[in-house]
Amino acid sequence: MMLPSNPQPAWISASTAEMEVRTRTFIRSVYGWMFGGLLLTTFAALWVVMSPALQAVVLHNPIVAIGLIFVELGIVLFLSFGITKMSAATAASAFLVYSFLNGLTLSVIFWAYTQASIVQAFLTAAAMFGAMSVYGLATKRDLTSWGSFFFMGLIGVLICGVVNIFLLSSALSFAISIIGVFVFLGLTAWDNQKLKKMATVTGTMQENVAVIGALALYLDFINLFLFLLRLFGDRRR
Repeated sequence: MMLPSNPQPAWISASTAEMEVRTRTFIRSVYGWMFGGLLLTTFAALWVVMSPALQAVVLHNPIVAIGLIFVELGIVLFLSFGITKMSAATAASAFLVYSFLNGLTLSVIFWAYTQASIVQAFLTAAAMFGAMSVYGLATKRDLTSWGSFFFMGLIGVLICGVVNIFLLSSALSFAISIIGVFVFLGLTAWDNQKLKKMATVTGTMQENVAVIGALALYLDFINLFLFLLRLFGDRRR
C-alpha cells in the first residue's frame, strides 16, 4: 500500500492553518497602523522644527502645550473605552490624529537633546522593541502575569514622576528612567502576545481591534524611546 505524499501531522487541520493565516494578516495590519502612526508623529515633530510660526504656537504657548496633552489623553480614553461602539473609520482617524498631535508635543526634544542623541536613542529603542516583540510573538510561555506586574510598575513610575516634579531629584529621575525602560520592554512582549488573542476577533470589529493593538505598541515604543533618551541623551547646554 502506497503512503500519501507529504503526509500532514494529525494535529494540523484546515481550521488551524486558517487561524495561522488570519493571525499573520492581523499582526501585519497592527504593525502597519503602528508604523503609519510613527511616521505621522515624525512628520509632525519635524514640521515644528522647520516652522518658526508653529514653534511659537506649540512650544512657546503654555496653554496650547497643556491643551495638546489633555486632548491626546482624551483621544486615548476615547479609543480605549469606545472602541466597540465606533466605526473603523472613526477609530483609524482618532489614532492618526493622536499620532499627529503627539508629534507636535514631542518636537520639544529637538531643543532639549542633541540630534545625535535622539537618533541613537531611537535606534536603540527600535532594536530593543524588535527583540521583545519577537519574543512576545514566538514564546510559548503565558505572559498574562507580566501584564499585571508591569502595569503596576507603570503606575509606580507615574506616581514617582509626579513626586519628582516637586523634589527635582536627579537620582530619582535616573531610577525612574531605568525602571521605565524595563516596564515598557515587558509591556512590549505582553502586548505582542495579546495580538494572537486579538486576532480571533472577526467581522467589522477586526479593524478596530487592530487600531487598539497599534495604539498599545505605539505607546510602548514611544515611551521606551523617551526613557532611553532621558537616560543616555546629551542635553543641549
